[in-house]
Amino acid sequence: MDRDEELLRGRIYGQDHDDPRQGPQPGRDYAELVGGPLDGLLLDITGWTKGEIDTGVALPTELGQFGAGGRAMYDPRPGDPRPCDRRRWDWSGDTP
Repeated sequence: MDRDEELLRGRIYGQDHDDPRQGPQPGRDYAELVGGPLDGLLLDITGWTKGEIDTGVALPTELGQFGAGGRAMYDPRPGDPRPCDRRRWDWSGDTP
């Protein structure tokens, strides 16, 4: 794992890099992003409905195939046995 990957692991998507609360917070629900440009980041899904969670997301990122303005798509892993507070979502591609 290179230094950039190491810095991203366990961090929350969308959180400022100098935020003093850089890791997961108690009482929050997270999806672990697996694969793709946001691999290892956690997405805070606290308060999301089942429908929102089942749909997955297209997250803005400059790290994907399309650079600035592009989005990385992540979908919940079917049958993931992990607890609700740390589900895994798999990368399904990038979109402009």
